[in-house]
Amino acid sequence: GTTTLADVLRAAGYTTGIFGKWHLGDEAEYRPERRGFDEVFIHGAGGIGQTYPGSCGDAPGNTYFDPAIYHNGKFEKTKGYCTDVFFAQATKWIDESIARKKPFYAHIATNAPHGPLDCPPEYEAQYAHLNDPQRAKFYGMITNIDDNVGKLRAKMQEWNLERDTLLIFMTDNGGTVGVKEFNAGMRGSKVTAWEGGTRVPCFLRLGDQFPAGERHQLTAHIDMFRTLTGLAGASIPAEVEAQLEGRDLLPVLKSATAPWENRTLVTHMGRWGKGQVAGAKHANCSIRDERFTLVCMGKKATWELFDLTTDPGQMTDVQKQFPEAAAKLEQSYDAWWEAIQPDLVNEDAVPPAENTFHTLYWKQFPNERR
Repeated sequence: GTTTLADVLRAAGYTTGIFGKWHLGDEAEYRPERRGFDEVFIHGAGGIGQTYPGSCGDAPGNTYFDPAIYHNGKFEKTKGYCTDVFFAQATKWIDESIARKKPFYAHIATNAPHGPLDCPPEYEAQYAHLNDPQRAKFYGMITNIDDNVGKLRAKMQEWNLERDTLLIFMTDNGGTVGVKEFNAGMRGSKVTAWEGGTRVPCFLRLGDQFPAGERHQLTAHIDMFRTLTGLAGASIPAEVEAQLEGRDLLPVLKSATAPWENRTLVTHMGRWGKGQVAGAKHANCSIRDERFTLVCMGKKATWELFDLTTDPGQMTDVQKQFPEAAAKLEQSYDAWWEAIQPDLVNEDAVPPAENTFHTLYWKQFPNERR
């Protein structure tokens, strides 16, 4: 029942493509082709080769090299390293879209640097001096992404698209393998509610239309919906408008000093077992505004308050100094938790007996089933 960004952009005349990770459902009714995307080129599950009981699973036996990719309803056996494969397919599709004179939305979501760690040997070799094969692979995977983004930017120049095409580079969570060496002074990592687990880099470029520099306003991924639809001149249906939480980033992108009303943003890791939602409210969560963040890393309401203006590393609990700020944030968190309960529609869902990507793959390649 959800309307996606791709739905709205397609209704506005855009052709839409996704390349890489989807992770919003592998069963037929949840796949990208039913969620607004014209071109679908994805792996299954949360990572290449991952498989869990029920509905979440990639193609059987998949690895980062020569992966089988779900492409517009059928599996396609590719050649090469996964990140290179995703960018190559996206580049080909963009080229075709330009030839058809169609405005496009290309969503490239790389599997890398997700575990298990692996990359082409020449990339791992660049970090051999670390004397740690896992870290060398991790940094090699990131360098490979950098190179592919560079190639894409070169193609944008070749296509003469840089002036009127928005390029966004962002990540989906905080650091993992690399946090021991560098985490910008932040506490925590992926799957924690600390800043080091939730704060991510985000770069946006639209020719020379946005003055270069940092923006310090409190923003989030949920702001991309209004921003992109606004830039595209797309109309947001009234029933969708009523559900949107994000803001339009355009004023901030145009001016680093644009006024920006204070807000609260919630993080919840969301990993609880079936039937355990009642005890999950305070399991690894946080709520923050421009100045303060309230963090709970256990299953009980044991909150810690941090003043990010003076303590960005979140080392000192200041609840005693600012009890009103803590109480206000906790009250907002309670309201948020109550508000999301009706949307937890999968709590009683019955998954299929077999991973749907496995079923589809073996139907296409029956001789490979073991």
